[in-house]
Amino acid sequence: MKRLTRPRGNRRHALLPVVALLAVTSASGAAHGSAVTKPFGVAGSAGAARAVPRSARVGALFSGDLEGGHFCTASVVRSGGRDLILTAAHCLSGDGDTDVVFAPGYRNGRAPYGLWRVTRTFVPGAWSDRSDEDSDFAFAVVASKDGQDLEDAVGANPLVPGRATGASSVVVTGYPNVRETPLSCTNRPTAQSRTQQRIDCPGFTDGTSGSPWVDEEGEVVGVLGGFEQGGSTDDVSYSAVLGSAAASLYRAATGGTGGTRASGSAGSP
Repeated sequence: MKRLTRPRGNRRHALLPVVALLAVTSASGAAHGSAVTKPFGVAGSAGAARAVPRSARVGALFSGDLEGGHFCTASVVRSGGRDLILTAAHCLSGDGDTDVVFAPGYRNGRAPYGLWRVTRTFVPGAWSDRSDEDSDFAFAVVASKDGQDLEDAVGANPLVPGRATGASSVVVTGYPNVRETPLSCTNRPTAQSRTQQRIDCPGFTDGTSGSPWVDEEGEVVGVLGGFEQGGSTDDVSYSAVLGSAAASLYRAATGGTGGTRASGSAGSP
C-alpha cells in the first residue's frame, strides 16, 4: 500500500462516483512527461532544468498546506477545462469537506508553481462500493489561481486508456515519503493479470500512489495503485489496466466533449 495516512483532524470531500460506461477512446501523442533516458529498472531523481520542466506535470498531494507532509502523488492530464489531475482512488477515499491541495513540481518544501485546491473528485463506483482494485484510479478538478488554469501553468499529458501492457517502456514518477524530491524510473510493464500490470522499479515507497505511467509518446497509460493498492514492497509497483471504466470516468470528469463539466454527482460505472 503506497500511500501515507493523512494527518489527524483533516477531512475530505464526499466522493462523487461515476455514471455510464463510455467507449474507450485514444488520444494523439504529445511530448513525453519525463524523458526516457535512464537505464531500465533504475530509479533516479526526476530532472528539473527548464523554466517549466515537463516533470512539473507531476506533483504531490497535501492536506491543506505543506506543513503536514505529502501523502500521495498526482499528475496533470489534458482536459477541456484545463484543470484536471489523475491519482489513485485510494488517495481520495474519505468523508467530509475536501482539503486536498496539489503541488505540481514540489521540491524540498517548496511549491514552485503554487498550491492548487481540489474542488471536486471523481472516483469509480466500483471503488467506492467495494474497493475494487481494478478501479483504483481517480480524477480531481482543481480551482484556477489568479485567473490561470493549472494546465496553462505547467502543461499536461494526454490520458490514453486501452494501450496494451508493455507496448512501450514507461516512465514512473512519484514522491516517496522518505524524499522531498520526486523519484523517476524507466522500465517496461508486464502483465500481472488481465486487469493488472506491474513494473519493477526500486525505491517506490509509501507516498508514490497515484504516480503516472507515461509511455514513449508522452501518454499516461497507467497510474500507480491497483493490486495491493500499488504494491506491498518498495521495488515492485502495480497499476490497474486502464480501459473502458477509466475512459468513462475521464469523460464524466470533463463533462464529455469539450471538457464542459456537468453539475451534480454521478452513479457507478
